[in-house]
Amino acid sequence: MARHPEPGRVKTRLARVLGTNAATALYRAFILDLADRLATLPYAVTWAVDPPGAPFTTVVPHARCRAQEGADLGERMTRAFAAEFAEGGGAVAMIGADIPHLPATVFAETAAALGRDADVVLGPAEDGGYYLVGLTVPAPALFTGVAWSTPDVLATTLARARDAGLRTHLLPPTFDVDEPADLDRLAGLVDGGAATLPHTAAVLAALHRLGS
Repeated sequence: MARHPEPGRVKTRLARVLGTNAATALYRAFILDLADRLATLPYAVTWAVDPPGAPFTTVVPHARCRAQEGADLGERMTRAFAAEFAEGGGAVAMIGADIPHLPATVFAETAAALGRDADVVLGPAEDGGYYLVGLTVPAPALFTGVAWSTPDVLATTLARARDAGLRTHLLPPTFDVDEPADLDRLAGLVDGGAATLPHTAAVLAALHRLGS
């Protein structure tokens, strides 16, 4: 799930501190670093893009894209999952584009759990949401009537899964990059060698030179 990197439409909380153009450049770098990592993994990748009709292949050439459709995040996720399941191929996992530091091991653990003993895989985010959700079958009840962008998203989703009799598997927690403090943490991972993000590192270096 990704937004087309247009100024004023992405990373608005970072934009308040860094400026619109810098926040947009960072988000574009996140997408590019994720695209590079995903291309090395043995999974088919679809980019669900907002807004519909955005020229996303100018950012990630040859990307397989579909438009995000729906009135809110839950409906957009439901429809994206449904479209992927309709094309067959087994389990489906969904991430956002604001976690460029997500390691390949997370995808391997997700695939293993969905292929073994879980119906739902969730990656807890430190803000109370989740950074990844994986399913073996469509489960629209997980995404309907959820108070998105609140600290209760993960807990609500887990409760919905239990009510539906779905087996869950939790991944290691991590953080989304939404606030300046998150960006500082990401920069620490890059500087310490814990995350290899060349596109993001280049933007961070440019911001450092500018004193941002």
